[in-house]
Amino acid sequence: MFRIYKITFFTVLISVICMISFNVLLLKDHDKDNTLKIGFVYVGDASNIYSTNFIKVQNKIDSMYGDKVVVSAKYNVAEGTERKYISELIDEGCEMIFSTSYGYQDVTKELAQKYPDIQFIMATGANSQKKPILKNYHTFMGAIYQGRYISGVIAGMKLFELLQSHKITKEQAKIGYVAAFPYAEVVSGYTAFLMGIHSIVPGVKMHVRYTHSWDSFYLDKMAAEELIKEGCVMISQHSDTSGAAVACEKTSAKTPIYLVSYNKSMSDIAPTTYITGSKINWEPYMLQAVEAVLKGKQIESYVKGTVNGRDICGGFKEDWIRMLDLNELTAPQGAQSQIDSLISRFKNGTVEVFKGNYQGVNPFDANDTIDLNKGYVENKYRSAPSFNYILKDYVIIDNK
Repeated sequence: MFRIYKITFFTVLISVICMISFNVLLLKDHDKDNTLKIGFVYVGDASNIYSTNFIKVQNKIDSMYGDKVVVSAKYNVAEGTERKYISELIDEGCEMIFSTSYGYQDVTKELAQKYPDIQFIMATGANSQKKPILKNYHTFMGAIYQGRYISGVIAGMKLFELLQSHKITKEQAKIGYVAAFPYAEVVSGYTAFLMGIHSIVPGVKMHVRYTHSWDSFYLDKMAAEELIKEGCVMISQHSDTSGAAVACEKTSAKTPIYLVSYNKSMSDIAPTTYITGSKINWEPYMLQAVEAVLKGKQIESYVKGTVNGRDICGGFKEDWIRMLDLNELTAPQGAQSQIDSLISRFKNGTVEVFKGNYQGVNPFDANDTIDLNKGYVENKYRSAPSFNYILKDYVIIDNK
């Protein structure tokens, strides 16, 4: 009896230990299965050029991290209505929310203050360093002026070819720019573009026409058409539609017309006029930020880039900026080698973009001026562009 009891006792004991061990393993597996719920708020959808670049990264996050993350997205959220949709993501249990349109930043930060356990990340935002400074509110943006400048250099090379071949006269070497809003982000971009052109063809003037919309195909197309009628032979843009590309490709102008795009190659839409362009690559920051949160790390200590408080910026060096396809049909001779050389120089920090014999005026304050002989370092203190001066004698605003 004793031997039977002893065997039974040890059998039960081993069974209990096994059950406890199994439950511990279950708990560990459950911990591994805990998912990070991530929300995204977009001003457009997959038909919108700007939003598409973010959506591609969202899809990569979803596929790359598998069952570690669950994603939820709100599309076509007009600026001014974002509170409702961000609140829905909060109610869904999102622990990390990416806001992706500049106009969302005030509401996003307000909600970050209200919900300190959620990480709020604002693309293109400029307010993370303004009080109150929050541990859970972050901003980021690529140093797009670098890509704009290189695009301008290639545009300048094309203008030079047109002048050398007598296809246009010096008086006809005029630039047009379709711009969404008179924000510093836009002003900085078209100024960098013009600086690139001036490095090849000094003194060229640029006409800027604002549409006061990010994503109106009709307004973009109409603005480009008007600039072409005014005699512009090169059109670039800071807007999110193919309207300018269609206007360039379908023009009946007697002079040749060429296009430098933004965010998306227009080689399929404007195969005989598109040259090149640039875009922000959102992937490095967003992937690293998600990984940081999954690992319980502070985002700014984990993501590679130039950090200012809760804000991070990156350029070609960090692969945050990329050039778009170069159209061999329209590109000037030597364009690719020039692009490669300039990217290398930006990585080495040997390109000064905002410097030269220029005087600028703040469009919102005539008393605020700048002398660029002294130079200006963009993105020195924040990722969102801050250069907001209209260059005298060289930039003409065709509307207000």
